[in-house]
Amino acid sequence: MKYISTRNINNKVSASEAIIKGMASDGGLFVPETFPQIDKEFLISLQHCSYQERAKKILALYLSDYSAEEISTCVDNAYGHNKFDTAAIAPIVSFNDEHCLELWHGPTSAFKDMALQLLPQLMSTALKKTKAENDIVILVATSGDTGKAALEGFCDVDNIKIIVFYPQEGVSDIQRRQMITQKGRNVEVIAIEGNFDDAQSGVKRIFNDNAINELLTSKGYNLSSANSINWGRLLPQIVYYFSAYCDLVNTNDIEMGQKINFTVPTGNFGDILAGFYAKEMGLPVNKLICASNSNNVLTDFFATGTYDKKREFFKTISPSMDILISSNLERLLFHMVNDDKQLNTWMNDLQTKGTYTVNKEILEKITAVFAAQWLNEEDTLTTIKDVYDKYNYVIDPHTAVAWHAAQAYKNLQNDDSCMVVLSTASPYKFNDNVLKALNIEVSGKDEFTLLAELKKYNKQNIPAGLTALNGAATIHSGICQPEKMAQAIKKYLKI
Repeated sequence: MKYISTRNINNKVSASEAIIKGMASDGGLFVPETFPQIDKEFLISLQHCSYQERAKKILALYLSDYSAEEISTCVDNAYGHNKFDTAAIAPIVSFNDEHCLELWHGPTSAFKDMALQLLPQLMSTALKKTKAENDIVILVATSGDTGKAALEGFCDVDNIKIIVFYPQEGVSDIQRRQMITQKGRNVEVIAIEGNFDDAQSGVKRIFNDNAINELLTSKGYNLSSANSINWGRLLPQIVYYFSAYCDLVNTNDIEMGQKINFTVPTGNFGDILAGFYAKEMGLPVNKLICASNSNNVLTDFFATGTYDKKREFFKTISPSMDILISSNLERLLFHMVNDDKQLNTWMNDLQTKGTYTVNKEILEKITAVFAAQWLNEEDTLTTIKDVYDKYNYVIDPHTAVAWHAAQAYKNLQNDDSCMVVLSTASPYKFNDNVLKALNIEVSGKDEFTLLAELKKYNKQNIPAGLTALNGAATIHSGICQPEKMAQAIKKYLKI
């Protein structure tokens, strides 16, 4: 299978090349040339498999230049060795007819581990396959969770360095501590004086800067990405949609072949786009509900067909969704029109005007698959409390946004399809706001006191990775303005 750029369909590469490059040289994102198609028999073959076995079968459909042995090794390294605190890897927790897919059982307690434990394995294998001479420099912009998950995944991987940029005031205290205490001979963490969009735009600008890329190449480095703009980040996320479906069949919550809905809290649109790919492959998905916080640019887009980033930016209690430029929406638009010229027009308009509009026909195609809801801060806290009171189950603010959006969608559309809410982070990563939602006093208490306090209400144990932060030394204290990111990279690489 080949991969093409959203901005030039003649720019074709193999899977391993797409994973190494991260982003196309023309500024586009790599997408599969076709969607592999599965049938009922394929789903049945996954039904009683482990998560790892399901992953191997699905990845093989896309990684045509990887051998079965290579895929197997990558998957076993990613999801084995007790890296996840449950053998199920991504378990479903059910409350009568409400289902929650827990994606935060990995080493950094966020759904990003599902992909970022596997991406380094895929990339290392790709480097060997392509006999790459230069080392890879991974550039990451993070709104909180991607940074730590990428640092953890790529830490001390040979021939790869990783530099993470995060908004100085735009992550939770736990998320910040996870990053600035990261050990490793190949890692660097730098705060940005700005928000996530500033960091993400800066990374994209560096990718598209020929002078910087030529300098790095001459010094023995090539750039790549661990953000969801990298196909190797997006691909592993397809797996858990299939896995969730099979688990629901196994528990008799649905019948094989029955269509279900997924509600996904998302900012950069990668997590929910993986669900779209699963649907396009043949997974029986009825509707994908896009859940946003007060930065509801996606909700407005699905309602009007106009994407407008020229709006107030809100710093919220669900910071991983504090995003106004949803990079992966570019992939969806490309699949809807299959026209790189039109896609280039929209993306140029976004860059120069801050907005673009799709026509009615395209919007109808999109809304046939997607719906959208958003939630404000007050209602997010209320939802956390409501779920706890009803089920004695603690959820984080991102999951709360999705939970409420799922209920709002069902009530509005009178859709009784089985609904799965994607839970993207452990509540312990946001213990202050979760405790506030439960009406527990938090003022004057440090993060680790709050962890212990939340444990009184949460059945889940405090993740070992968060406990280990107590007393961990600060290793990374760098800070720069967005326009100085390139200089910061050159300084770290000593070039």
